[in-house]
Amino acid sequence: MSTKLTRVAHAWQIYVAVGVVTAPMIAAGLAQGVSHAPHVALYASVGEELIHFTVDVDHATLTRQSSLMLPGFVQEAWASPTAPFLYVAWSNGGTSYSGSGVEPRGDGHGVTAFRVDASGGLHAEGTPAQLRSRPIHITGDLSARHLLVAYNDPSGLSVHTINTDGTIGSEVPQSGAIDTGIYAHQVRVAPGNRTVILVTRGNQATSTTPEDPGALKVFRYDQGKLSNEVSIAPAKGIGFRSRHLDFHPTGPWVFLTLESQNRLDVFRRVHDGLDAEPLFSKNTLAHGGGVTAGQTASTVHVHPNGQFVYVANRGAAPPAVNDIAVFRINENTGEPSLIQNIDTRGSTPRTFAVDPSGRILVVGNQSPPAALSVFKIGSDGELEFVNRYDVAVGRKPLWWTGLVTLR
Repeated sequence: MSTKLTRVAHAWQIYVAVGVVTAPMIAAGLAQGVSHAPHVALYASVGEELIHFTVDVDHATLTRQSSLMLPGFVQEAWASPTAPFLYVAWSNGGTSYSGSGVEPRGDGHGVTAFRVDASGGLHAEGTPAQLRSRPIHITGDLSARHLLVAYNDPSGLSVHTINTDGTIGSEVPQSGAIDTGIYAHQVRVAPGNRTVILVTRGNQATSTTPEDPGALKVFRYDQGKLSNEVSIAPAKGIGFRSRHLDFHPTGPWVFLTLESQNRLDVFRRVHDGLDAEPLFSKNTLAHGGGVTAGQTASTVHVHPNGQFVYVANRGAAPPAVNDIAVFRINENTGEPSLIQNIDTRGSTPRTFAVDPSGRILVVGNQSPPAALSVFKIGSDGELEFVNRYDVAVGRKPLWWTGLVTLR
């Protein structure tokens, strides 16, 4: 293969998007220069079932293919940026399993490694990693040498080796106890591969318990080892229900959703950490307002070109709204400005994904009947609804969806 062809092949390899993960090393110029959409597959989980769809990005359509069953409800998944592997976390604990609002601990939790073939088919490889409790979120480091797992109850974080054959190896022992806050909800590795951020949500106050504070736990990261934890918790974490974050592909900005506050905060990355206070805090709802009963923000994704950021608003019943909030990002300051709220054509959009070329967005509407809604993304960042696909008629929720580039 010529040197030129080798460079092209390598450029395609860095395009990976799965669920809340958009590879932070993607440069805006590279994303804008794509003339043809890469070949991608979509995966959506309904209970224990993981369903594979082929994707026509040009026409914004999905075609259902095969599905497989996991030992427990699928919680989250992560695609390797260096090899055709998808790592799927599952559990028989948590609200997704009980459907009652109560979070049973369960007794079966793990991560299964799947090799992804050229058509998007999944093939289990190696022995699933057995985990200590429900894995609410997983991600890998930027070298794809380690898998990081966040646990919500009790709040925790573990790191596991990824073997050279793509299978999951042993857990990496840490040098000492680490502070994982209250109710971890997401773990991400920052650009540069030297920092890990654990997003901890805390808990709302009840009639019998006070509010538990939320925080961003920022760790120094070195080949699977975590150290030098710093806690970022404005107002001591009160009213800081931090849920999910995403990184700007080229600027020093981190975009964070505050679940109960229905807000999008922007933090500046400094060296290997974060500023203690947000640069900006924006409402995600079209009608304004802050804490609203039955209304919460969920996940967040920055467009691959770095010009827009998307946030899901979700509610269980009217007058709550279920929509995607679209923000334009100021290229000089990182400030987001709300330009659109568009209905998801379903209920409770817990998860959504943007394809690596930045041309379509697929929403996973959680509440039965579970459904996928597909939108085209315009050059102005705004969304245009194309189609809805009902994926289940039973009572099990759609918990995760993601787009994965095929090789």
